[in-house]
Amino acid sequence: MPSDGLWRILRIGTVGLFVAAVGAGLVAGESWLWVAVEWSPPAYARFYSIGGFDAAATAGLLMAALVKAALLWLILRTPVPGALDRGEKALRRLLYLAVAYDLVLWNPIEMFPGAAGAAFQLALWAAIDVLYLLVIRWRSRVLRAAAGAVFAVELAGMAGDLLGELGLPGLGPGGVAGLVLMLGGVAAAVVTVAGQRRDGRWSRGTQAAGWLSAGVCALVVRLNFVSGGISGGTSAMPVMMDAVGLVSIVWMAATAREMPADGRPADLSPARRRAIRVAVVAVVTLPIIALIHPEQTPHLTYTGGSTDCYDRPSFGDLKPAERDATFLCLARSTQGGAPPMFPDSLSDQQILAYGRALCRTRDRDERKAILTRAGSARSAWGPDPWDLVYVCPEIIGVTQPELLRSTAETEAAEASYVAEQNAKCRDPWPRTKGVVQATATYFLFVDGDPGYLVHDPDDEAADEAAERATDKAYHDSALLGVAGSAVLVGHLDDVSDLCLTVKAFRTAPPRRTAGWDQVTEVPIVSRGGTLTVPEMGEGGEVGAGAPMPNLAIAGKGRYRLRVYVRAGDAGEEHLVVVFPGASRKRLRLKR
Repeated sequence: MPSDGLWRILRIGTVGLFVAAVGAGLVAGESWLWVAVEWSPPAYARFYSIGGFDAAATAGLLMAALVKAALLWLILRTPVPGALDRGEKALRRLLYLAVAYDLVLWNPIEMFPGAAGAAFQLALWAAIDVLYLLVIRWRSRVLRAAAGAVFAVELAGMAGDLLGELGLPGLGPGGVAGLVLMLGGVAAAVVTVAGQRRDGRWSRGTQAAGWLSAGVCALVVRLNFVSGGISGGTSAMPVMMDAVGLVSIVWMAATAREMPADGRPADLSPARRRAIRVAVVAVVTLPIIALIHPEQTPHLTYTGGSTDCYDRPSFGDLKPAERDATFLCLARSTQGGAPPMFPDSLSDQQILAYGRALCRTRDRDERKAILTRAGSARSAWGPDPWDLVYVCPEIIGVTQPELLRSTAETEAAEASYVAEQNAKCRDPWPRTKGVVQATATYFLFVDGDPGYLVHDPDDEAADEAAERATDKAYHDSALLGVAGSAVLVGHLDDVSDLCLTVKAFRTAPPRRTAGWDQVTEVPIVSRGGTLTVPEMGEGGEVGAGAPMPNLAIAGKGRYRLRVYVRAGDAGEEHLVVVFPGASRKRLRLKR
């Protein structure tokens, strides 16, 4: 090891150079100040502060510089002299190598392929952990075994990180592997400090640094995996956390420094112990205090980019505590590119208050005034009742009680409605039974629905045929648009639903046009052995309200499709008859 004189020169020179660099960076500009304090390229600064450093970020850098200077002074203390065996010498050198890596070597190593740093860290700490087990006098087999288990978990996390860098399957999802690595670091610090205490050669200051290192690691876990990140709403926070992270390096350097068994320094005086305790408490609590936002800073449960409320949950499925969160998500949603109801600059409490005020408005002008006052970009639109129901169900539910239902209640109500509508439809040919047949209500779109299809869904060109049939129905102004395996059947009146009966026969049935307004017969082909009418799917709004049979009873081939249509006071009624036939003529049997 270098002599005491060289250590003192290195210590004074390094800390003095660091302080001089910080002073020069303060004069030269924020990029140089970043390089001096963080020891990383200026490009990293733009990641933390895209628009340049504000006053808080600059103050954070200066505070971090003071903390780093003090911790560097502690890291570079002269090693305690004394005899060391081979294992202790190896452990001291590896610990100083880990200190050098964390201070300066990490940057040049990052210039190598991505896996180089992870591989170096894994190899280095595998050796350190093994030597910890051999060098530290644990004085307990249970504690040594616990330390071995904890070190194994820590190394498993590092191995997972290495596998991820190599593009190989990891030990779990990236977030899980990262959490395992951090928790392993906390546990390893705790068990190592416990071993140092039982060993007896390390001072209370070194042990305090170890406990503080474990506390800093636990704080990082808390910030990353519970609070959602270390930023804390300001670019100064990551800088301060980086400076506080040097505590772990202080602990490693102190562990290496006090390695000799016969060279333990004298215990500190009571006054210095109290000062160290105060410093430890300050370093642990100040970052937490810095995370506490002032009252005027909005607390955001969701932002405009949140995706949690895209699948709108039913009111009845939510617990009371979940309803406010759902409204907040919907109020800030930018789904479909539309502006949010309320901007992200408003806190959760403000948005909830505005939402409840909107529920009590009596006309559109009042609602527009409230949204304008709130800074809404869509004040002219007004809120939707299916959004407001989450914050004032007692008001919205009076006029629209269906919005209070749960998913099960909504499905039951829809099924009951469909069954009720189906019951209103009757078979117009009750005495003429088809090979297969069905009667149901066919639900259409309220506005602009051209009609319904009789088609072969198994045809490879089914979509193209349906599109051509729709085009022909529009362009020819005909009730039926025919295109190979698809026929679009239109409707006489502007209706939202109609009664539909379908029947399939082996031969052509009698024409029986009396009582019908229009009767038309056209060709249709089944290439896949199926001819049917679309059904209303789960959660759908369009289609037949009951299962529809396969009308291609003779399998693949050509068929004739006869459509009967009439409109009356009870609504519009259709009868669709299908039977085998090779004719390609279009017959208007009644106009």
